[in-house]
Amino acid sequence: MPEPATSLSRDKALIFIPEDPRPEWTSKLQVKYPGIQIRWHRSIDENGALVSYEHLPGEVWDDLTVLCAFAPPPAKYLRNVRFVQLTSAGADKWMQHETYKDHRVIFCTTNGIHPPQIAEWVIGTWISHQHHFSRYESQMRRGYWEPPYSSRVQDSTRARMGILGYGAIGRQCARLANAMGMDVYAYTRTEKTTAESRKDDSYCVSGTGDPDGLIPSKWFHGASRDEVDTFLGQNLDILVISLPLTESTRGIISHKQFEILSVNKTFVCNIARGGHIDQEALIRALETGQIRGAALDVTDPEPLPRDHPLWKAPNLLITPHVSWLSDYYWDRILDILEINLENLAENKALINVVNRQHHY
Repeated sequence: MPEPATSLSRDKALIFIPEDPRPEWTSKLQVKYPGIQIRWHRSIDENGALVSYEHLPGEVWDDLTVLCAFAPPPAKYLRNVRFVQLTSAGADKWMQHETYKDHRVIFCTTNGIHPPQIAEWVIGTWISHQHHFSRYESQMRRGYWEPPYSSRVQDSTRARMGILGYGAIGRQCARLANAMGMDVYAYTRTEKTTAESRKDDSYCVSGTGDPDGLIPSKWFHGASRDEVDTFLGQNLDILVISLPLTESTRGIISHKQFEILSVNKTFVCNIARGGHIDQEALIRALETGQIRGAALDVTDPEPLPRDHPLWKAPNLLITPHVSWLSDYYWDRILDILEINLENLAENKALINVVNRQHHY
């Protein structure tokens, strides 16, 4: 007797991620949704190089209806696609894509899978700077024992963290900062005046984040640069930039903003996109001591050219866009994809649906 059809019985899905196929995961879905076809291809080759969509077998694209990937394929391959599960927290790579502009196609992010590892990166860079770890590492290589009392150290118990973009990543940064005794100020695009509005509706790794929005002692909001500047002027010790990159947030931190941050010599930490910071202004702020230091996991452009002046800026740590890395990353992506396929099958609302106006 044939299995009953489901609303996914005619779907053909492509999973294009840097992981080997997981037959047990695929089989589980095929048992749960008889008729669904799942095509899985690694997005990097054995040498770690990215695989072009053009190099995939042509039949991969036949009647494709579901895509799980990071970068957008040519629109000609996606004529029948009805659901795209991105492997990123934002949709900025897709903004000009023909399929993205078709509002009949549902786009969802993987917002919520990055916070544990990225928040550790943020706190790690902050602690490293405050406790002079890079200097001590240099001294260790020279076999030099610095005399006592040569350094001044401020621990975090009186520090204030300002989080520009209080989404899933910002909430886990707040959780760790709060555990260290820091005061947390949050900034969101829209006003969050009620308990309900402060709740997090994105995917959340168990035991992490600030699901109910209870950690910040003060909330700020707005879409204008003046409102952002007011937030930046709150005597912040560390500023965490965790915004999506849109036309309204590009270059949101520039010369004027570093002048504001100079009052408290704020440590600037960017784990969002390189385009949020005017890098010429950042170099000047570091060279003139406007800010105590900075940590960047993102730059503009990427990779950062070998001769770029940012490499030589003082009191700066640059990592090559790796703060998102975690051995559990792809497990979480598949978890979100499975949740969304179940909701799609049952005609329920999907999680992490992209707001086409704000692109996240």
